Amino acid sequence: MSLVKNVEFLRHFPKLNAFSGLAGHGRSAGPSPLVEINEFGPNPGALRMFSFVPEHLSPAPALVVVLHGCGQTAAGYDLGTGWSTLATRYGFALLMPEQQASNNGNTCFNWFNPEDISRDGGEAGSIRQMIARMVGDHNIDSRRIYVTGLSAGGAMTSVMLATYPEVFAGGAVIAGLPFGIASNVREALSGMMQSPSRPAIELGDLVRNASTHKGPWPKLSVWHGSADRTVNPANADEIVKQWLDLHGLPHEPMSSGEVDGHPRDVWWNADGETIVESYTITDMAHGTPLGISGNDEPYGAEGAFLIEAGISSSYHIANFFGLTERIRAPKVEQKTAPKTPAKAPTGVARERAIAMTVPVPAPEPDLATVLWPRAKPQDASRRRGIDVGSVITRALTAAGLMK
Repeated sequence: MSLVKNVEFLRHFPKLNAFSGLAGHGRSAGPSPLVEINEFGPNPGALRMFSFVPEHLSPAPALVVVLHGCGQTAAGYDLGTGWSTLATRYGFALLMPEQQASNNGNTCFNWFNPEDISRDGGEAGSIRQMIARMVGDHNIDSRRIYVTGLSAGGAMTSVMLATYPEVFAGGAVIAGLPFGIASNVREALSGMMQSPSRPAIELGDLVRNASTHKGPWPKLSVWHGSADRTVNPANADEIVKQWLDLHGLPHEPMSSGEVDGHPRDVWWNADGETIVESYTITDMAHGTPLGISGNDEPYGAEGAFLIEAGISSSYHIANFFGLTERIRAPKVEQKTAPKTPAKAPTGVARERAIAMTVPVPAPEPDLATVLWPRAKPQDASRRRGIDVGSVITRALTAAGLMK
């Protein structure tokens, strides 16, 4: 779409005011366990790479790629969702790519930009390079790589699953969109606000045409708040429809029930393994659902687009990925100098000796910046730089189309 048409399109909406206060809430409130890695190979999308590797990794460790939402940082999203806490408890590694304001004025992943969502190009290509670095550095089991994200990060999760299906065993999309439904501003807004229904085979073909992969396809978990007015909840149905078509599964759920008070639909394969699941978080707005109260093992902390809902999406997603078997820290041998044999103690001395042998248990935007690319410096690796009014503002902000 040309610049003239973009501007003309936006003139049909009421004046859009800047959405203030979003980016600051995505910042970490304290020291982060994430470590930045500066060298990871080609970086066509000009993203930053952060990782977390716990002290005790499980044998053949898994890797979870976590993609933040608009206005958030890798560290802030980790703090809010508790992924590094889960990684420590269950012994898997984390990769948390981070968007830069020079790429997108509202630090959203560019899920609708054709140059960023094609295989081996743009932001998708950068994330793939980061994964390769993690696999090489930490002996990651290549059969246990997963990806999840919120909002624009959720839409980018769809991108990664579609463009690199052979890399991922599974994914989880939170308040995101299907792959391939937008390639410009108009289509992005339409998908977010209206989510037009498409035939299942058309949605499936969008993924099939993104690579030469012929299957098997990754499994998928989908999460969306029923009161989301930023990304239409109908997008969850379209994502599910897209992946049911890829897996050759029926449209009707094979099982329906509730988890922590919220509806969950399930589809499984011929072996009885859950392949697609969909959570509808009742009355929740746009964000990642947290279970930080009334829970024996809380994860995360509330913040902007990090919402207490009585259910920890991070934990349930990790469980869906098969990562929630607790690891045990290796025993440390206590070496002592050899002693001269002595007589066995008796009486009080014997009782004290016995007590000492009992083991002690271990403690548990500027709108113009977003709508068209900025000129590329010669040495840079990057090219670029519903009350109707409020809903459009939220939509544009979440899409990365304005500050």
